[in-house]
Formats: sequence, C-alpha cells, structure tokens
Amino acid sequence: MSADELWWRRPFQMFQTNLREIDAGLDVERVLDYLEDFGARAWLLSVGGIVSNYPTDLEFQTRNPALAERPSGDLVGDAVAAAGRRGIRVLARMDFSKVDHRRAERHPEWCFTGADGTQQVYNGLTSVCPSGDYYQHRLFEVVDEVLDRYAVDGFFFNWMSFNEVDYSKAHRGCCHCLACRRGFAAFAPGTELPAGPGSPGYPAWRRFTAGVLDELTARVRAHVSARRPAAPLILGDRADIVFHEANNAVGRTLWHHRTAEHVSAARTHRPDVPVLTNAVAFVDMPYRLAGEEPNHFAQYLVQAIARGANPSTYIMGTPDDVGYECLDVAGELTRFHRDHDAFYRDLAPAARVLLVRPDPLKLAPERLEEATGEFRGLYSALLEAHVPFDVLPEPRVPDVAAQGRLDGYGLVVLPDLGPLDPAAAAALGRFARGGGGVLATGASGFDGEGSQLDGSPVLRRTAVRDTVESVRSMHLRRPGRDGARPRGELPVVGAFHVVEPSPDAETDLPVLSRAPYGPPEKCHGHLPLDIPGALWRAHGAGQVAVLPWTPGRAYHQVGLSGHRDVFVEAALRTANGPVRVDTDLPEQVEVVLGGSAAGGVVHLINHSGEVPQGFRAPLPVHGRRLRVPWWSRQPSFALRSRTGLDPDGAGALPRLDLFEVLVERPPVADR
Repeated sequence: MSADELWWRRPFQMFQTNLREIDAGLDVERVLDYLEDFGARAWLLSVGGIVSNYPTDLEFQTRNPALAERPSGDLVGDAVAAAGRRGIRVLARMDFSKVDHRRAERHPEWCFTGADGTQQVYNGLTSVCPSGDYYQHRLFEVVDEVLDRYAVDGFFFNWMSFNEVDYSKAHRGCCHCLACRRGFAAFAPGTELPAGPGSPGYPAWRRFTAGVLDELTARVRAHVSARRPAAPLILGDRADIVFHEANNAVGRTLWHHRTAEHVSAARTHRPDVPVLTNAVAFVDMPYRLAGEEPNHFAQYLVQAIARGANPSTYIMGTPDDVGYECLDVAGELTRFHRDHDAFYRDLAPAARVLLVRPDPLKLAPERLEEATGEFRGLYSALLEAHVPFDVLPEPRVPDVAAQGRLDGYGLVVLPDLGPLDPAAAAALGRFARGGGGVLATGASGFDGEGSQLDGSPVLRRTAVRDTVESVRSMHLRRPGRDGARPRGELPVVGAFHVVEPSPDAETDLPVLSRAPYGPPEKCHGHLPLDIPGALWRAHGAGQVAVLPWTPGRAYHQVGLSGHRDVFVEAALRTANGPVRVDTDLPEQVEVVLGGSAAGGVVHLINHSGEVPQGFRAPLPVHGRRLRVPWWSRQPSFALRSRTGLDPDGAGALPRLDLFEVLVERPPVADR
C-alpha cells in the first residue's frame, strides 16, 4: 500500500483505556460516545497477553473471567464492531511481559532468570525474557489469533523489554536465562555476562538487549504487515509508529522538556515515520486514582504536537471510573489537533541547529549522567536564547548524514559525548568542510590525546580535569567587547580538558588558575594562564569550534546566565548563516519551527509556569513580535487565537497563554 492509503500516515488522535480485569463488562457504546466528544479517532484497547479480553483458544493465554458479564462473552468483538460503525479505529494493546504461575512452572525456559538463579515474580506474575521462546515464537501465535478473528487497526506491545526494574522501582539485575547466556556469549565473546549496572560488561549487555529487541520488533512488524498492511505496529525505532509515553513518577526528578526531547529525537532521525505520544492522565501507577495537574498534562500534549507527534491520552479503567481534572484540557488540545490536521500533516522539523543527544549504550552510568547534564543544560540555553533546534540521537548521525539531511543545518552541537563513532566523526568533518559549523563541548571528539574531528582547532589534549576537586576554584575570563573591560569571570563546573591549540586556531576565554578558597584571608592568587576555554578554526567553507569544558553541566547545576550566554555566543559565531529567530519574546517562551504540507509552522510554548516538579498556569505574554530571518514567507495567521498577523513579522503577536501556532495562511474557513 502507498503511504497515502495508510490511515496512520495522516494525523490522528488516540485515547487509551488501560483496562483492569474487572472492566471487561464495560459499555462499549458509552465509551465510544466519550471518545467522540473528546476528539479521539482511535481507541487503544486492552486485548491480550497477560489477560485476554476475548475468548482465546490458546492454552498459554488466560481468558478474562469477567467476560462472563457480557452477553457475547467477547469485549474485543463488541468493541471492534461498534467502533467500525462510527469510523473509529481500534488498536490492540498486548502485554507479553509476564505469565501466571502455572505457565511459568511449566515453561521455565520462558522466564527472566536473575544472576542468583531466581525468577522475577511480582503480584503472582512471572516476568518472561525477550530472548526466550514465549516472545520469540508464542507471541506470533497470539497475534495471528487476534488477526484471524478481528479487524483491528494496529497493535501496541506494552513493556516489551528486559525487565531489569519492576513496578516497585527495584532493580532486579540482568537476565541469566540460557537463551540470554547463549546470545550474549555470541554477541560479546570473552565478556562475562553482567549481574547489573555495576558490572564491567553492562554496556555490552545494553547493546545486546537493544539488538534483541530491535530484531524482534522488526520480525513482528513484518509479520503484521504481511497479514494486514493497513495495521501498524506501535513500538520502537523499527516499528511503523514510534511510541513515547509522557508520564510523571513519584520520586523522579522532573525534566520539563522530556516529551519534546523524545519526539524531536524520533522525528529528526526519520521525519517520515509517525510518532505517538501517549500522555498518562494520572500521577504514577501506584497513585493511579490521583489525576495529573492539568497544567502539567497540557505540556505533554503541546510539546508533542509542536514537534510533530500524534496526541494520545491514557487512563486506567474506563471514563466512568475516573474524575481526572486534566481530561478537560486534554480534550481541548486533542480537538485542536483534530480540527487543524491540515497544518499537522507531514509536520517535520525545520530548525537550523542540531543538538546531538548522548548515546546511553556506550557510556557507563556515571558518564551518562554527566553527559545528560551537559545535554540538558545546552538544551535549556538554546531554548531560552530563541535558537530553534532539533534533537538527534548520537548513533543516528551517520544515517542522517548519509541521507544528505545534515546539509540543511547551519550548526551541529556535540555535548560532552566522549569518543565519537568514526563514521559520525567523518560525517561531521565533511559537513564542516562543506560549509557547516560544528561546536563540541567537554570530551566530545577526544580519543586519547588527539581530536577525531577533521579541522579541529585542537592540536592535542594534554591533561584532563574531571573531578570536583580538580576544577574547584578554576575560572574563565570573559573578555570585554571592542577593548572594553572584561565582563567578569565564570566558574568551571564539571570538567575541563587542557588542550594545545592548532597554530591557526583562534582562541578566547582564557583560564585563571585555581587558588585557595578559604579562609577568606587566603582567597587570592588567581593567575592568568595560557590555556584557552574556547577555540575556533576554519575548515573548508565552514568551521569547527571546541569549548573544552562543560558549560551545559555548569548551567544545569548552577544556573548562571553567563554559562548560557557564553555557549550561545559561541554557537552563533560558529554557525553558518542565521540560526536565531528575531524576537522580543521572553526567554520562557520556546520557539519550535516546522514545515508541513501547509507550509511553515511555528509553535510558541509558554514555559513560564515551570516549577521544580511540575507546571502551573503560565503568565500571559502580550504584544511581542517574531520573525524567522531565513524564511521568505513569514507566518500570517495565529491558529489558536484566530488572528491575522503582519506578513513581514514586524507586527505584534496576539496574547500568548499556554501556546500559539503561527502558520503561513489561515484555514480555508478563515479566509
């Protein structure tokens, strides 16, 4: 089938009822009434796996005993038939992550096995391993039974992973079942199968498990597609639709931009592959009766649609069972997306800066935490400076380069990534030689003494200071502009790599040596050193810049605007062409650029309501302006306020509350 014939290639809106065993008697028509009012055109329904909501005939599946409450004895059959009459798609939620005690005893080869030889049991259910026969073969029998009986419109597999962490957030270690032992030995000969994150072989284990899941996902996708081409698989990178769950969790530090980051990473990698953001309407699984804060939930969906994802709302039980206050705003935003689908069709990233996200599979846990802090600090800096950007996972750089899509960017930012894959380093060198800018921070591109980046301004690295004590009291001096007095000093936080510049490199941000910091009488002695904190070098038609320290970690941890400003200044100096929008919007307003079938699209997201662990109502913003310097056609209409704009971008924008969407032309009804 062509892409135009596949329903999920067009914008859609979904609602998930994650059903408990006791919900099998639900009123199908009543739920569908709710979905239609909500604005959803797809229903994610619990179908099979741990519990089957249809009369399965497979010995290793369990019929839901509550099906006896239905005259038909078949919830899935009733739902598919009723939804079909209304034109609503039904997608099957499957969960193959666990089996009951009886089947675990009969088939121990299916089960996750810890390093101590014990199985992983939670609430009477035993976790199974993706390497084992249940996932590798029995899964396909269940999928075939569903496809044989029902015209479902797609599949989603819940928790298809190596369950190292259980529902209580307890880490259960790596699987040591026979299938994993054989597979890991073939994948990493000579490496001992790790017990958990503290084991030396854990990075190799992460790469092994990722490969197992990728291969399994590809097989499932091919199987479903062969049987029902119009039914997509919603899962990971190898699926038809990339899935992201936007959720909160008690005890987890909130990253306010998590949804936008994940959607951007997927869409930048493969802009032709749809993304689904399933936003959880309750606070956390143990507290599923407590609805999410409405302003927090609204950010899930706004960040999702701004980056090109399809919105979905997820509840436990049925709409009659919950009174979540956030469902009002969820419905409002879902209907907005539905009513303006012409502007969301084929919405793809259109920024001129690419921020590379660290690869978790190559870094030890402590290094991943450091690199993530650098990434998030630079993410915040670009957002606040109104430099629109797209996110790309580090392993995907060679893919995007091979497709020629790096050439659309003026700048690529590498946040403390450490040694680069040789293919990525070569691609970035070609990108700079052809006119692009590459800006590396921290350890990015260093492998031993030398730099992997062609055209690097660093001749060699001579020392590494990457402990708290080794950089404590170290400063960078910000020279004044045009001979003016210095603009002050910045503390070095995180790591500093002492480098020798290439002879033709330009340098800036000289280092001031460490000095005593107590008692006060001894707090003196900082000396200027011949060590640069910023370096540039021309490379072909472009240039390569290095900040051999971690400004993102510093900004993320300390919050000094000077760290942000030094990085942004370096980014603007390194970039080829304009990358920053012309605006007087406050720094709390994010600018997201995209291009759709209807032309250029600008989303403005108001983050002024951010608080440490959530969001409150944002403060309204009035009378500001915005212009995208490299766009020949500026937005002429604001969709949410239904207001015309100055076509030159010089006029005032309408009042901005939570978000606004600026487009090149108004909808047909507004012309």
